[in-house]
Amino acid sequence: MEYSPPPLFKQGPSALARLIFFVALALALLVSDARFRTLEMLRAVLDIGLYPLQRAALVPRDMIVGATSFVVSTATLRRDNAKLSSDNLRLSVQANRTASLAAENAHLRGLLALREQTGVQTTPAEIQYDMRDPFTQKVVIGRGSQQSVAEGSPVVTEDGMIGQVTRVFPMQSEVTLLTDKDQAVPVQIVRTGLRGVVYGTPAGNALELRFVPISADIVVGDELVTSGLDGIYPPGLPVAKVVRVDKLADTAFARVVCVPVAAVRGARDVLVISYRSGIPPRPEPLPAPAAQKDAKGKKTAKTADKNDKAAQGGKTDKAASQTVGKPVDKAAFDSQASSATGKAAGHTATPADKPADGTKKQQAPAAGHAASGAAR
Repeated sequence: MEYSPPPLFKQGPSALARLIFFVALALALLVSDARFRTLEMLRAVLDIGLYPLQRAALVPRDMIVGATSFVVSTATLRRDNAKLSSDNLRLSVQANRTASLAAENAHLRGLLALREQTGVQTTPAEIQYDMRDPFTQKVVIGRGSQQSVAEGSPVVTEDGMIGQVTRVFPMQSEVTLLTDKDQAVPVQIVRTGLRGVVYGTPAGNALELRFVPISADIVVGDELVTSGLDGIYPPGLPVAKVVRVDKLADTAFARVVCVPVAAVRGARDVLVISYRSGIPPRPEPLPAPAAQKDAKGKKTAKTADKNDKAAQGGKTDKAASQTVGKPVDKAAFDSQASSATGKAAGHTATPADKPADGTKKQQAPAAGHAASGAAR
């Protein structure tokens, strides 16, 4: 029986021979693929065939990586969101404050420029609060008589007029706004020079230029400034702008509606102008002609009354002197004395009447002496 090795130890090419063969095959494939690209098609077919297996093998890894990334990204996003929200709030507050300071700075610069342009004494003030009366347009500022604020002083902003001081207290003042229904300001149109008076309206949001002839040259957009003729407001302060002109055929005056150029209700810092014009004070009114005539008539009547009393006193003295020189009948003397007494009782006794009375009292003794002399 022939001896043969078991299959497990079956002999074949040696390991060295197999190594050399496969190395040579690999080199040949590398050279052919690099030179002639012979394995390009094979590589593409293998890639297509193995792609599903590759994706299936990568699914567990992708799930783990996705879950980890979700947890990490959620925490990161929350942290970043909180940080960005905090930064946004801080920057918003800072931006608002910067904008407010910029607006206030521009407002104060405008007031300073207006103060230099007007060339008159001004007092800066701040509006503290509005009056509680809903039917008036009034505010209270934080300056009073202690700061040389006088009643009637104009109140302005950098844009123009907003009102007038109407009541003054030691530390505060009450300002009536332009839009109040009882407020009036003399103005003139910049374009034409036409003068008029602008009044507030009951609505409190507009102004009305009254008593403008229907033939006047006024159009929408005309600017109104203070005329300075009243001696209270300096000339040239912006007041309002015309927004509507209604000219009706059945009336002699046009209806002109205006709006203030300054923020009447939105102002915060204002200037109180202490303006003294060169207009002389108004003279005292002369008495009316009728009053002069009445006074003259009263004076004439009083003079005539005095003359009558003096004449009556002279007649009484003359009668007394005649009675002393001649004998007089006692009955006639008594009737004459009674008549003189009745006339004197018709009016109030005056210093001119007193000598006449004294003369009458002296008449009786004189008449008695005359009668006794005649009897003898």
